[in-house]
Amino acid sequence: MSGPHETAPRDRTTRQAALWATAVAVPVAALVAVFAINQLSPEEPAAAPTPSPSVSASAPRPQSSAPVAMAAPPLADRAGTVCRALLSRLPAQVRDLSQRPVTAGHEQNAAYGDPAVTVACGIPLPSFPPTDLVYPLDRVCWHAGQRPDATVWTTVDREVPVQVTIPKTYDEPGQWVIPFSAPVIAAVPSAKTIPTGCGG
Repeated sequence: MSGPHETAPRDRTTRQAALWATAVAVPVAALVAVFAINQLSPEEPAAAPTPSPSVSASAPRPQSSAPVAMAAPPLADRAGTVCRALLSRLPAQVRDLSQRPVTAGHEQNAAYGDPAVTVACGIPLPSFPPTDLVYPLDRVCWHAGQRPDATVWTTVDREVPVQVTIPKTYDEPGQWVIPFSAPVIAAVPSAKTIPTGCGG
C-alpha cells in the first residue's frame, strides 16, 4: 500500500513534465500561427519592370523650330492659286520631320525638319539635257538635280513646277520626295507636254 511520501515525488514529476510540455508547445503554436497568417495574407503585387531606355526608329529627331530662310519670287495669278491649293494640302509632318515656318512666301513655300527639307511652288522649270533621267514617283514625274549639299527634285509633268530640296544628310532622297506626290496630284494640274521618260 502506498503512503503519502510516495505520492509527492510522483506529483512533482508530473508538474515538471507539464511545465516542459507547455514551454515547448507555446513557441511551436506561435510559429504555426505566424506561418498561417503569412499564408493567408494577400501577396504584394510585383513591381512592374522598368523598361530600359532605347532609341526608337520612329522617334522624332531633334530639330530647330526657327523659320527657314526661303526666297519668295512674285507669282502670276494662276500660279499663286495653284500654289495656295498645294500648300493647303501638304502634310504637317513628313516621316519624323515636323513642318517649320518659313521667312517668306507662306503661300508658296514650306519646310520640314533640321536640316530643312524645303518645298517651293511656282519656281521656274530648270533646263536639263533630254538624256537626263526622270523619275516617276507615285504618279508624279521628277527630275533630280545635284548640288554639293542637297538633291533638288523638280516636277516636270505639272502645269506649275514644284521643287523639293533634300539635304544630303538624308539617305535615299527619292523616298523623301514620295510623300509630296499625293498633294501635288491633288492640287497641281498636269502639264500639256511632259518628257517621254515620264511614261506619257
